[in-house]
Amino acid sequence: MIERWLKFSAVGAIGVAVQLAALGVLHEFLGIEYLTATALAVEAAVVHNFVWHERWTWRERMRPELSGVLIRLLYFNLSAGLVSILTNLALMRWLVGTRHAQYLFANLLSIAAGSAVNFLLSDLFVFRCAARSISETANSQYDR
Repeated sequence: MIERWLKFSAVGAIGVAVQLAALGVLHEFLGIEYLTATALAVEAAVVHNFVWHERWTWRERMRPELSGVLIRLLYFNLSAGLVSILTNLALMRWLVGTRHAQYLFANLLSIAAGSAVNFLLSDLFVFRCAARSISETANSQYDR
């Protein structure tokens, strides 16, 4: 579990860079309002993180079929992605909109707030379902 948490954290650290870069480009260079830019930047990081979790963090639980990947991406977006977007939007609204914090610093705090919940959702729900599906398929092959 510790090794998986470290992998999750490494992927997340790169995802933070993806999110902050996307937020900066969307808000500063494209002039998109900070909450809309936050939601889009979070989704960019969610997709980035999903790909790396599939290929590295929970690699041994994965099956390569496209339908399985798309279902896990949907589950990941509905769990960790939704937590990330809601946490980020709520905290950004409060920290930037009410407390007048600098938006990139506020976004770092928002990311940290949802990290532990996202790990648990990913490990116990999104990628656990994939492991269960693999073992069920293996067992059904032996039953024949």
